[in-house]
Amino acid sequence: MIICKTPREIEIMKEAGRIVALTHQELKKHIQPGITTKELDSIAEKFIRMHHAIPSFKGYNGFRGSICASVNEELVHGIPGDRVLNEGDIISIDIGAKYNGYHGDSAWTYPVGAISEETQKLLDVTEESLYRGLNEAKPGDRLSNISHAIQLYAEGEGFSIVREYVGHGVGQELHEDPQIPHFGPPGKGPRLKPGMVLAIEPMVNAGSRYVRTLQDNWTVVTVDGKKCAHFEHTIAITETGYEILTKA
Repeated sequence: MIICKTPREIEIMKEAGRIVALTHQELKKHIQPGITTKELDSIAEKFIRMHHAIPSFKGYNGFRGSICASVNEELVHGIPGDRVLNEGDIISIDIGAKYNGYHGDSAWTYPVGAISEETQKLLDVTEESLYRGLNEAKPGDRLSNISHAIQLYAEGEGFSIVREYVGHGVGQELHEDPQIPHFGPPGKGPRLKPGMVLAIEPMVNAGSRYVRTLQDNWTVVTVDGKKCAHFEHTIAITETGYEILTKA
């Protein structure tokens, strides 16, 4: 069941999203060669709690971190630990914050120092694919128009869309209906309605689309070991289009 939020609920979610966005801005200052993913996790948790919110991911189905920190070939759900970031790496950081009972959720992929042109293109295309999808978030239109626009752009630029992980509704629960694939034909799925709150999060691989989960039962990596990227915003469908909630 897709839960449409009231204007009051969306105002609360805007504050949750703002805290997520501010946390991203704070972490970006610290992403440099030599720092560990565990150190970034500690910074994020303190920052979120300082803003009277709690990390959405901490303890979620047993997850140990406050953020997901996924490096290079790691796509999503990377557990913060002793891994040291090196020049030329990229790191995808997924942040959730729960404020007054509602979640905000956003992921971004960051360069560590100088990166190759090829890797920069991966980041640029993945970010652009997110906004291509958001451009299709219009009341009355079908949900899969978002999915199709993302796939069309990313694959048209020579990259691969991951099929196994999808976007989702957000609200009092971190993951709500509907599920939102980032591939598929247009004109399918439910019609978008004002009050729907959705996390759109394309995950794009430089090589093949195939991924696997490591023995920690969390970290998802590309099968071919090539780099991947992940960009995500939480949006609310409005009377005329959409509004990004995860912005400062």
